[in-house]
Amino acid sequence: MRVGGPTCIPFGRLVLISFLPNGSAFDEIDRDVIHVTLKNVGSQNTPYGAVAGYAEGRRMTNIPTDLLRTLVAVVDLRSFTKAAAFLGVTQPAVSAQIKRLQFLLNAELFDRRTQGVSLTPHGEAVVSQARRLLSINDQIISISADDTRPELVIRLGTPSDFVASVLPDTLARFRARWPDVRFNVRTDFFEPLLRQLHTGDLDVLIALSMSPPLGARHCVEMEVVWARGSTTRIDPEGPLPLVSYGESSVYRRLAVQALREAGVAFEDVFIASSMHSLRSAVAAGLGVMPITRRRAVSAGMTIWEDAPLPKLAGLYSSIYVREGGEKDIYEELADEIATLIFGTGSAPKVVADYSRKAGSAA
Repeated sequence: MRVGGPTCIPFGRLVLISFLPNGSAFDEIDRDVIHVTLKNVGSQNTPYGAVAGYAEGRRMTNIPTDLLRTLVAVVDLRSFTKAAAFLGVTQPAVSAQIKRLQFLLNAELFDRRTQGVSLTPHGEAVVSQARRLLSINDQIISISADDTRPELVIRLGTPSDFVASVLPDTLARFRARWPDVRFNVRTDFFEPLLRQLHTGDLDVLIALSMSPPLGARHCVEMEVVWARGSTTRIDPEGPLPLVSYGESSVYRRLAVQALREAGVAFEDVFIASSMHSLRSAVAAGLGVMPITRRRAVSAGMTIWEDAPLPKLAGLYSSIYVREGGEKDIYEELADEIATLIFGTGSAPKVVADYSRKAGSAA
């Protein structure tokens, strides 16, 4: 509908007035919620703003899935800023979407009395149903995608080359039962892999994180220790030499947090992307490395049991399965990987307590 100048739109007994430039158009009128930009309305010189109104006698019947996807991203990443980066939008845009969703639902989803991202009881219920709705949405979209291909490609993400190196035996046994299955394994740091899981670019994620996981199918808290070489020497007057995967590594972030809290200076003396190189650097005495006890033992590294260094907090080793797709097959594979890595049985280890804590984490 082409309009020029003031335009009145009757809507039940509600009339919305929009002052639009000549030649602009209403491409679509949402009959549940109408947003109209106003300028200089009446005598109050009203600034630009969003105004929404409900038609008399009608209730909102559809919730845009992009609003629900934004909500789930904020909850999973426990940050509006991280959710904005993940979604490729600005933080104000994320805040605006959350406000619009709360307006549509006429309810507060986040508890403003606590720090960080903490859901209200209503918010927890909405997020739970949002996950189901988004899963169904993604399944519908996938119906017409690649229907002609007989095989199923399962995309796995792991935090290190070590995990990737121990997977083939498990994957071979799995494929013996599912001959049409193929695998695509990629390694990266936790945040990029988690984003790929939520966007549907990964099916199964094996992850290490500093915070209790939200929505993981399996989770085990792992002890983290300091590893050293037989010739390692620490200068008490100098900075602590660190060996690590680099700044994005969860091991290094954990160590840096502990060292800073204890007031211990440090320096990065060796950074590499492969465990073989890192193990060689530690063995040569270049520095110390934070690592899980289990990984250190399996790699034949020397654990510094009585290290004069800050004690390191634990890490959460988790396995996630994406919503949608061939979820039953993904879950079966996740259970077998859990048996390999954690030594647990095939039943999923649900981490409900961790999930509740994560909801209030910053």
